[in-house]
Amino acid sequence: MQMDITTLRILATLASFVTFIGILAWAFSRRRAKAFEDAGRLPFEQD
Repeated sequence: MQMDITTLRILATLASFVTFIGILAWAFSRRRAKAFEDAGRLPFEQD
């Protein structure tokens, strides 16, 4: 099978899209919500 530049571009686009969806799933997962809330409060805490 010969790989041309179009096939490589399609594969790169698909890999980028899958990575993007994975990051979204990780960022909005319920398991991470508490850790993100705690991290969001860090700048407002007193030493």
